[in-house]
This record gives sequence, structure tokens and C-alpha cells, in this order.
Amino acid sequence: MRWRAHRRYWRFNLLSIAVLMALGFLVSFVIPLAAPALTQVRFAGFSLPFYLGAQGAILIYVGLIVVYIVLMQRADRTLQRAFNADAAAAAAAAVPTAARGN
Repeated sequence: MRWRAHRRYWRFNLLSIAVLMALGFLVSFVIPLAAPALTQVRFAGFSLPFYLGAQGAILIYVGLIVVYIVLMQRADRTLQRAFNADAAAAAAAAVPTAARGN
């Protein structure tokens, strides 16, 4: 049971990292390539490429970090519950043997 929980945990971790890195790549490289086409789009009174270059990209990176922290805290709690359930099952299986005096 423990190894299944570990495999799910690491699969979720790798998938989360891949998705968040893809979003970071999109913000870092794809949007700047499309900057000339986005100059007409306004955000907070500035053209979108200027805003993303000056502030937006940094805010998005911080947001990606916060999302990763929240996701991994949830995954850590899930893994800890699986470990606790496994330990409780092992302890419950060991109690009858110890009670018989074996």
C-alpha cells in the first residue's frame, strides 16, 4: 500500500511540475514572441506586452510558486494519511500475535 501511495505522490509531483513549467515557458517565451500582435490589448492602462515585461511575468511566476506550494501541501497530507493508515493496519495485524504470546 505504501509504495502505491508513493508512486501516486511522485506521479502527481512530476505532473504538477511539468504543467507549471509549461506555463512558465509560455509566459517567458511564447507571449514575448506574440508581443507585436498584442500591442493593442490594454491591461491596467498599459499595453499588454509592456505590462507583462514590467510586472506581469514576475507576478505570474510568484503565482506559480504559490500554486505549487498549495498543491504539494495537499499531496503531502494525502501521503501522510496513507502512511498512517498503513501503520495502523500493520499495528492492528501485530496486536493479535502479541496478545497470544507468540
